[in-house]
Amino acid sequence: MDYEALGKRLRQERHKMHLTQEKLAERIEVSDAYIGQIERGERSLSLETLIKLANQLGVTVDYLLHDSIEISDDHFLNQVQQIMINRSPKEKQLALDIMKLMFTHLDELQNVEQDPAT
Repeated sequence: MDYEALGKRLRQERHKMHLTQEKLAERIEVSDAYIGQIERGERSLSLETLIKLANQLGVTVDYLLHDSIEISDDHFLNQVQQIMINRSPKEKQLALDIMKLMFTHLDELQNVEQDPAT
């Protein structure tokens, strides 16, 4: 677990919300010293505290833990599969067509970046 990266991300989100450590601590019922220690990566935190922080800051837990989560190709394929569940064949085909178009466009952009003379 990368507590330092988690702390930095929490601090960034707290600043975006214009909250002091004291105000955030008050909202989730912990001490401001504890918030400071979390933000510096000096303390771990419970799942309950992590969820409270995410809710107060308006972000997801996976966003906060981004630096600690290893994502594999299987993860992305599973996400696509979950999105497609309960969709009609027509909706699935439309999604596939959109993905193909998007990747064609991305490939074209990469080719332009690699050869700006064209």
